[in-house]
Amino acid sequence: MFSEIDKLNAKLDSHRPLPASVVSNLHEDLVLRWTYHSNAIEGNTLTLLETKVVLEGITIGGKSMREHFEAINHRDAIAYVESLVQNQEALTEWDIRNIHQLVLKNIDNDNAGRYRNVNVVIAGARHTPPDFLSVPEKMASFIASYQIDGMHPVERAARVHVDFVGIHPFVDGNGRSSRLLMNLELMKAGYPPVVITVEQRLRYYQALDAAHVEGSYQSFIELVTEAVEQSFTPYFSAVGITL
Repeated sequence: MFSEIDKLNAKLDSHRPLPASVVSNLHEDLVLRWTYHSNAIEGNTLTLLETKVVLEGITIGGKSMREHFEAINHRDAIAYVESLVQNQEALTEWDIRNIHQLVLKNIDNDNAGRYRNVNVVIAGARHTPPDFLSVPEKMASFIASYQIDGMHPVERAARVHVDFVGIHPFVDGNGRSSRLLMNLELMKAGYPPVVITVEQRLRYYQALDAAHVEGSYQSFIELVTEAVEQSFTPYFSAVGITL
């Protein structure tokens, strides 16, 4: 399943280092698309262009401050994740709490970076997250399993997303945090980060529910695999690489 991805990654690696101007342009585009789609999946109504304007520091009339903060916060959370990749440090619960704190900053400061102390229900899902009393134990187990090697990075990234959001450790912001963690795993392994688009939302939710309820990760891994393959396109286009 991953052989094509490995070929694409090797092809991109053969052209590194990419020109600084290309890297900067690709990064700006990635941050915008990643922020827009991750927030739109959760119901943010900013358009792609409105998100771009907000990230440039301009307020959009008729949009809530929460939606503005969701865009700004997500960009800051991406920067934090990138710093973790650069430092090549093992992920800790402290890092996860920091990512979540950035996601909910100025939106819900009381719960930002803090594990939930209530039980929650995921609207429309068959899966019910564990009792809040078990969250600390499950997060400790998650971190321990997260550090086990032997799995292809793409499958590993997909499973990290599934397992984290299955625990649903926070009251809000779990989806955005899980996608940040998934991309953290990909980037640490040298792969481009992926963007799950809002247009894929139904398939995305169905695949997550199947993993949580039936224990079948296959559909979600396939979704992430396709997203990884597509993530190479901007890079190849920018430097004129033909497939």
